[in-house]
Amino acid sequence: MPASELNRYTLSNGLRVVLAPDKTAPVVGVSVHYDVGFRSEPEGRTGFAHLFEHLMFQGSESLEKLAHFRHVQSSGGTFNGSTHPDYTDYFMVLPSAGLERALFLEADRMRAPKLTEENLRNQVDVVKEEIRLNVLNRPYGGFPWILLPPVLYKTFPNAHNGYGDFTELEQADLDDCAQFFDTYYAPANAVLTVAGDIELDRAKELIDKHFGDVMARPAPERPSFAEPPPTEELRGEHADPHAPLPALALGYRMADPINELDGYLANLVLAAVLAEGDGSRLQQRLVHREPLVTDVNAACGLFGPFEARDPDTFIVTAVYSPEVGQDRLLAAVDDELDKLATAPPSDQELAKVKARWVAGLHREHDRLISRTLAFGSLELLYGDPGLVHTLPDKISAVTPDAVAAAAKALRPDSRAVLTVTPAGGDQ
Repeated sequence: MPASELNRYTLSNGLRVVLAPDKTAPVVGVSVHYDVGFRSEPEGRTGFAHLFEHLMFQGSESLEKLAHFRHVQSSGGTFNGSTHPDYTDYFMVLPSAGLERALFLEADRMRAPKLTEENLRNQVDVVKEEIRLNVLNRPYGGFPWILLPPVLYKTFPNAHNGYGDFTELEQADLDDCAQFFDTYYAPANAVLTVAGDIELDRAKELIDKHFGDVMARPAPERPSFAEPPPTEELRGEHADPHAPLPALALGYRMADPINELDGYLANLVLAAVLAEGDGSRLQQRLVHREPLVTDVNAACGLFGPFEARDPDTFIVTAVYSPEVGQDRLLAAVDDELDKLATAPPSDQELAKVKARWVAGLHREHDRLISRTLAFGSLELLYGDPGLVHTLPDKISAVTPDAVAAAAKALRPDSRAVLTVTPAGGDQ
């Protein structure tokens, strides 16, 4: 990954800009991150942040519906958008000659997306079909990211279904859309990132030309989503008509990703020690030695790491045979966590795990679009896009004692246990 010299500045309307020149290939990546995710959507409008992401592709102030698609693809580019717990991003990669086109497209919809009743109803139907495809009609759909939070958390922002409830999606109206846009899609609530084959002065000139006159509006006050951790084990159950086998998800609160970064990184390494690769502890014990499961994983974050502020979730998931008692499986997980808490992993074990993590970061950020998105999200969440370059060293510096402390904090008396049970259907 080229260690690009980052250039950061802020326009008069509050838009933060990150520029990352990289002349290794004649392409540019452009992304816009808005500081709003599904944790910020209003109560009674579950799924609205994701629905609004769809609406942002339905035309804008100067462009008819589908024009965005046509202009990017005719330039040889690709594009997409995605909704996360604490931000929504829009991104594209084009040949470097298409930079101005990309900036015009993003600025035009930041200025005024085309919010019409026809577009809204159409995209409600699209989102509902997406939910049917990815959740309702799929084995283990929504497991664990939709199903686990209501067990572990109590407040609406943390516990609700970010994909959306059909009834609430259908009740959305244009007033909701206008208010959501006015509140969260202000330039001062966004980060524009341009990476790749650019000249700094020319890029700044084009950014000022297209974004400089987007009307300034104050960024909304960002609420805290903090809530007390559980003081007992919490249990929940979900019947899945498509699941061939029972499944289990354990959810634990963990270190604040933003203000306790070192502790958070220790959790990332712990997850890899537990379940990444054939030689990991849970893989060895639960798949090979005993065996109790057909699949086991551990991870930080409902979608992945570095996608949310506090509170964030450490997750262990397993799919297992009905003949395996759940208590036996829980006892095995707890035993492995206790072993790590009392006897930290060896330097050799950690070296292998951290080497895989670091190699994965370099491999991921070698792709221009991934690097562009990382710069934008890390600026938005941490105020430091340069973490793209320093994270490998920070992960390499995680100590055995830090991993042991992370394991010790994952206590059975303050976790959520979600059970997915097969419920007939297409088994």
